[in-house]
Amino acid sequence: MILAGDIGGTHCRLALAEVRDGRIKIICKQTYPSRLYDDLATIVASFLETHNELSTPIKTACFAVAGPVIDEVAQVTNLPWRLDARQLTTQLHIPIVRLINDFTGTAYGIEQLPADELVTIQPGEAARNGVRVLVGAGTGLGVGFTLQHDNRLICLPSEGGHVDFAPCDAQQIELLRYWQTKLPRVSYETFLSGKGIARLYEFVCLRDQGLESAALLQAADPAAAITTAAQQGDPSADRALAMFTEIYAAQAANLAITCLARGGVYLAGGIAPKIIDYLRSERFRTVFCDKPPMQTMLAAIPVQVIMNTDVGLLGAASLARSSTTYS
Repeated sequence: MILAGDIGGTHCRLALAEVRDGRIKIICKQTYPSRLYDDLATIVASFLETHNELSTPIKTACFAVAGPVIDEVAQVTNLPWRLDARQLTTQLHIPIVRLINDFTGTAYGIEQLPADELVTIQPGEAARNGVRVLVGAGTGLGVGFTLQHDNRLICLPSEGGHVDFAPCDAQQIELLRYWQTKLPRVSYETFLSGKGIARLYEFVCLRDQGLESAALLQAADPAAAITTAAQQGDPSADRALAMFTEIYAAQAANLAITCLARGGVYLAGGIAPKIIDYLRSERFRTVFCDKPPMQTMLAAIPVQVIMNTDVGLLGAASLARSSTTYS
């Protein structure tokens, strides 16, 4: 039995899995609200106790962590958690515990997905050994890169979600200036995240009718409320998600240009499946390709949305069964 985890700032997803016919099969899984716990070990202990009837001896665990992993130690970016693989081995009584970046988990999880769990945003022809870009908005903004070498998948973890935001038009320049007065720094994660949707909505409401019109910011989950309102035709919420889509497309293209992503671009994270109609719009493709003089290259790159939110768990489980340590 394999223990796998996808550890984010909002949710901690755990699963027990097996390998069947060369593929990962999740036996059971459970999601925990990360911020209600002081550490990962407490959550894992609760999970294993709940599912103890399935817990044949676990020899290997792998946790995909939303944050940098250096020398088997991780600091979760949006949580006050410091994870140490060696300490977790002792605490959990599991012989091998691995920590990987969450987008390393996503990269390996893609290999486990059937075709119907990927939605094509832009068709193209992926080069077999081309570099792939993974970018995903959720609690934060994750970024990763992969390539094939000697029939082996190589993952390059990244904290590229924290690079400086670069506005593409007059409205985005105004957006940047507004949030520069309110935040110590404005990165792409500032807008491409759950809090980012709320920030875009605040900006749109301020420009349209004043902040007093931004009632959805008072919801328990503003991002979810704004997304629902946009899909129901609320003009301000719709404009906020339109801006989100444009910024998402622009940064996905920036990353594709940076590494010549002829293997494709994958949009991951929890937000993309919820706004799939926006991402499938002509707006996304137009902004993605509007990078002179790189339009022709960008138009040939396939862009897909990962609809399976368990992709990180699948990837962590895939690496847990491997005898090689990845970072």
